[in-house]
Amino acid sequence: MMNSSISIGFLFSVFLVSFFTILCFSSKGYALGGGEALDGHPHHHTVQLSSLLPSSVCSPSTEDHSKKGSLKVVHKHGPCSHLNQGQANIPTTSRILTHDQSRVNSIHYRIGLNARQSDLDDSQATIPAKSGRSIGSGNYIVTVGVGSPKKDQSLIFDTGSDLTWIQCQPCLRSCYKQQEPIFNPSASKSYKNITCNSAECSHLTAATGNTPGCSTSTCVYGIQYGDSSFSVGYFGTETLTLTASSVFPNYLFGCGQNNQGLFGGAAGLLGLGRDQVSVVSQTASKFGKYFSYCLPSPSSSGTLSFGKAATASSLQFTPLLQDSQFYYIDITGIKLGGKSLSISPTVFKTAGNIIDSGTVITRLPPAAYTALRAGFRQAMTKYPTASGVSILDTCYDLSSYSTVSIPTVSFVFGGGVEVPLDVQGIVYPVKASQVCLAFAGNSAASDTGIFGNVQQQTLDVAYDVAGGKLGFGSGGCS
Repeated sequence: MMNSSISIGFLFSVFLVSFFTILCFSSKGYALGGGEALDGHPHHHTVQLSSLLPSSVCSPSTEDHSKKGSLKVVHKHGPCSHLNQGQANIPTTSRILTHDQSRVNSIHYRIGLNARQSDLDDSQATIPAKSGRSIGSGNYIVTVGVGSPKKDQSLIFDTGSDLTWIQCQPCLRSCYKQQEPIFNPSASKSYKNITCNSAECSHLTAATGNTPGCSTSTCVYGIQYGDSSFSVGYFGTETLTLTASSVFPNYLFGCGQNNQGLFGGAAGLLGLGRDQVSVVSQTASKFGKYFSYCLPSPSSSGTLSFGKAATASSLQFTPLLQDSQFYYIDITGIKLGGKSLSISPTVFKTAGNIIDSGTVITRLPPAAYTALRAGFRQAMTKYPTASGVSILDTCYDLSSYSTVSIPTVSFVFGGGVEVPLDVQGIVYPVKASQVCLAFAGNSAASDTGIFGNVQQQTLDVAYDVAGGKLGFGSGGCS
């Protein structure tokens, strides 16, 4: 059982570790048409404008979410989400993209920090006070069961994070508003604290980027995100229920007593990273470090599945390049309207590329983005331009059209794997008079490229972490 009272005082400043010293605890549709080339493949998406625009009506997938190891995925701000509390509470596009850039900056910081630390001896390396992780605001949620008896908790899932945490009563410092009742570990028969001197407690340093604290022998975790969101609380174990046939006792997680930030009514976060405390690692005995998902369009639903049994058989696999906290992939080229863009092979290799479920807009090396933008603008010359928004600088006023033609875009990955993007992964509609190219360029060639969640929409994406490969398939959310 948890301690009955708690007093937390800290400042998230230059050194996050400092607050531990002052913690005091007591107790997706579109039709392809036109633009077909001699090779028989469509080089344009011809779509109804209305199919691109945000919908207020949920059109859920027909996918069977009850199959083994499968969870229903919805966009947290879309009409299929029970967290959606009306249009007034949906953040503006500008705000979403601003927070997305915050996440990207955080990822670049973490990667740069790791590179710098790799040049140090172990005795010289220090854990950063600010881990640089960031939630952003364009994320997807799943609902899992926590505790005995289980209580449903809607969690943001994130391939860029490791630690799973939820808000917990008594929430003695601060808790943000969430949709479901805040979890009460005292009412669960299976909750246990992790002690300060345990090996499990020491795992938090790698998982959170911060040295754990201690409160009357109970391990205390703290994690701060790049957008100033944070969670602090007890590190414990609990029963995690993914589906009726997938129940995991003694699951390590954070029970947050002090939580603030941009979590959009979700109860916390489900970490799908590579660290040993991630859900991928903690369920490895059953699922073999294999998971897959289909991220739906905002007005539909998709799935998050664990284990190979739930994966489509028509996947193409590209290597996962290195074993690190991020999922690195090899991007070798981009095709626009069926033709390869003129991009030097070295452009994508300079800083490498990751795939990330939490980044909204794909970030490309400057030279790659310049080539894509120039080709896209040439293909869209018949449409009037519109002002940009935030990081999106190539936009069009399509309000006078009922049908529009968008050039196809495909990414080519290592091993010759070509992945065509859904039209909703090519353009980002703010409104009919402002439909934008859904990509952005990094500030420098030395910044890592990120394949974001808008581009992943409706694709089957399978992570064979143990096998060191990543699979792609089309039409995954149907």
